[in-house]
Amino acid sequence: MSNTLQPQIFDFLKQVKANNNREWFNANKPTYQSAYDNFKAFANSLHDLMSMHDEIERMRLHRIYRDVRFSKDKTPYKAHFSGGFVRATKWRRGGYYFHIEPGASFVGGGFWGPVSDDLKRIRVELAADAEPMRQIINAPQFVETFGTLQGDQLKTAPSGYPKDHPNIDLLRYKQFLISHKFTDAEVFSDDFAEKVSSVFQAMRPFFDYMSDVLTTDENGVPIE
Repeated sequence: MSNTLQPQIFDFLKQVKANNNREWFNANKPTYQSAYDNFKAFANSLHDLMSMHDEIERMRLHRIYRDVRFSKDKTPYKAHFSGGFVRATKWRRGGYYFHIEPGASFVGGGFWGPVSDDLKRIRVELAADAEPMRQIINAPQFVETFGTLQGDQLKTAPSGYPKDHPNIDLLRYKQFLISHKFTDAEVFSDDFAEKVSSVFQAMRPFFDYMSDVLTTDENGVPIE
């Protein structure tokens, strides 16, 4: 199986979107398996590249079956393939995510749902000195690759912080996410895995800063 993504993978995903029901899917299981095998081969190739510049604990490939228990949308299948990488040890924070979908492929990374203690620690650091974070997200390579910092934000100041705090723009974040989009042509290029790995590598200054914050106390002492 080629580790380069093939156009047939988008053909299948477009058909899933147009025929999102169990009868159609079960009748086309061999087509799904072929598309998934191609995606898995690509992901394994990407894992090898990632392991050259980061410590990866494991790779996760997400199921195509949707969890519809608490969703108004009851269609049973996703119209995309996706996966992610978990960084090794508690000292390396931040997660990688890759998403393959016709007209909407992208990679992302960061902190999707930081636990309460982590979010509190990040805010304490940003309140005290946000300049290191600002230098990272305003750096030319960051702006060119990711644009701006993304994620859900509070409409007002978090508890314990004044609305006119000089770093209120960063303190309002509840998530800390960055992403980069890819065209369909890029997805099917021979060096797509290398391009994705390069974008993930460009996340490292952001990840390294957040890792330092989340593995130390307010005095910079490592948390055991």
